Amino acid sequence: MNLRVIGLGAVVLAAALLSPAASAGPAGAPAAPAGPAGAGGAPGEVPGEAPALLAGIDAPPAAATATCGPEVASPDGVEAQTCVLTEGRDTWARTYYRNATGEELGAVLTLMAPGGRTVQAHCEVRAEDEPGVCETPAEPSRGTSAEYTAVAEFAESGESPLLLRSGSNSAP
Repeated sequence: MNLRVIGLGAVVLAAALLSPAASAGPAGAPAAPAGPAGAGGAPGEVPGEAPALLAGIDAPPAAATATCGPEVASPDGVEAQTCVLTEGRDTWARTYYRNATGEELGAVLTLMAPGGRTVQAHCEVRAEDEPGVCETPAEPSRGTSAEYTAVAEFAESGESPLLLRSGSNSAP
């Protein structure tokens, strides 16, 4: 009897965790496609779990705490979710993405730390609909993870219009 109650509780918990999938993008954006990228993640701190966008691919270390914004998608075919990761005394930013535009893109990932310090990473985003990761170098933490913010911006080139902006503290 106790095993049935525990099993039922696990099913209810799993359903509750997966329910944000229907609202993976911002208002007015097309829904995220079904499959691995379709399970949207809600903003918040999640110890050691990768966002649903890459479920199990290049997951953060088990001891890391991830503060992630929601998955967002552009009408052009770029999807992303951006997180601030903290493990021990180190903090860094990571964005999980998929690029279905058919064009190679550039991404700039910025980690904003307390006191106005920033760290940037420039990443090439291949022209294929495969999940990818871009991250900044880890730096010694200068406060709590709540004091950090990360923003990823995706564009075709430095002069082209912005295709997508994803943040670690974006509203759902």
